[in-house]
Amino acid sequence: MNDNDLRYLRRCVDLASEAVEAGDQPFGSVLVSGDGTIVFEDRNRTGGGDPTRHPEFAIVRWAAENLSAQERRAAVVYTSGEHCAMCAAAHGLAGMGKIVYATSSIQLGEWLRDLGKPQLGIAPLRITDVVPGAIVEGPVMTFADEVRALHARARR
Repeated sequence: MNDNDLRYLRRCVDLASEAVEAGDQPFGSVLVSGDGTIVFEDRNRTGGGDPTRHPEFAIVRWAAENLSAQERRAAVVYTSGEHCAMCAAAHGLAGMGKIVYATSSIQLGEWLRDLGKPQLGIAPLRITDVVPGAIVEGPVMTFADEVRALHARARR
């Protein structure tokens, strides 16, 4: 984990905070090209009623339309929370590159339990359970308390 990785994850957490401010769940993601440029970013947008409007899924859609297969493999997805099974599957099907996440699905499940809130309703699979061979790094404990607080705020 280097300073650039932490900077990109910081942006993800900031996007997650923006999502909460907009009434959505706290998830944010950025797509970084092989040369280190942020080429796409998004936040969770499920508050409008479409439960598939995850930022990781939006990244895959954008990348499939705008990047070559080689560029997708060279890119890195940074995200505030580990991909759910839907997003991990999309990532694998599109041939995306490495994933770096700030907090894990396991952490989220524990936080929801501690907050007395319902679980997400889908199995908390690891990315590599869905996409064997995916290159992943995380969680990064630097962001755990802040992301937990965002989940608590979003679920009041």
